[in-house]
Amino acid sequence: MTDASQYTIQHEPFYQATGREVELYQAAYRSRLPVMVKDPTGCGKSRFVEHMAWKLGKPLITVACNEDMTASDLVGRYLLEANGTRWLDGPLTTAARIGAICYLDEIVEARQDTTVVIHPLTDHRRTLPLDKKGELVNAHPDFQLVISYNPGYQSLMKDLKQSTKQRFVAFDFDYPAADVESTILQQEANVDAAMADKLVKIAHTARNLKGHGLDEGISTRLLVYAANLMRDGIAAGDACRMALVSPITDDADIRSTLNHAIDAIFG
Repeated sequence: MTDASQYTIQHEPFYQATGREVELYQAAYRSRLPVMVKDPTGCGKSRFVEHMAWKLGKPLITVACNEDMTASDLVGRYLLEANGTRWLDGPLTTAARIGAICYLDEIVEARQDTTVVIHPLTDHRRTLPLDKKGELVNAHPDFQLVISYNPGYQSLMKDLKQSTKQRFVAFDFDYPAADVESTILQQEANVDAAMADKLVKIAHTARNLKGHGLDEGISTRLLVYAANLMRDGIAAGDACRMALVSPITDDADIRSTLNHAIDAIFG
């Protein structure tokens, strides 16, 4: 039996609530409802899930989904060894057995024929069939499934089926309010309020360009990166261009707009 303690978060992950999401998540967990977290990239959905696992005192198993992930990567497979074969549980099966929160990060990246394996775990059955092993795993009473989903990346080829979406309760996250985001930067990057406020102003400039040449605005994560560089002695302009401009666009006009904003805000 897998030791659940290896998946337990020992120290409280910092998370700044922006509404009633903590209270609402706790209610979802009490009912063991599967949860879907939606937000623009880099807005703290993974940190939120980590914080809630810590707050609830439950182990957390995280899976970074990708287009090459198969159902066997989630549920498990037989391994060939010198003395024969041995079954190895996948992360989803392990979580179901030990009563962990299983977090499938960016599930839209996974193939649709892979994500259907989660369906029996997200309704009244709370079971996981291991067809290759001939076993039906009944989920531990503490098990909960959480997925994250970035609607900004959806397309005809990459979107969740309605049959999957409607198995979850959902949280819609967005960029924090300016004062909240400034507080996050001060905490996460250990910078003063003045520097944090200036970085947030740059982020708002970029976010106003979303849909007008930018697919995504500057995330809170990138603001933390820029603040870390500045705290390490990198000039504000260089840090911002490195962390806030170059990663998000190659468009010359948009880069020029953001560079002007950086020069105006930091002088």
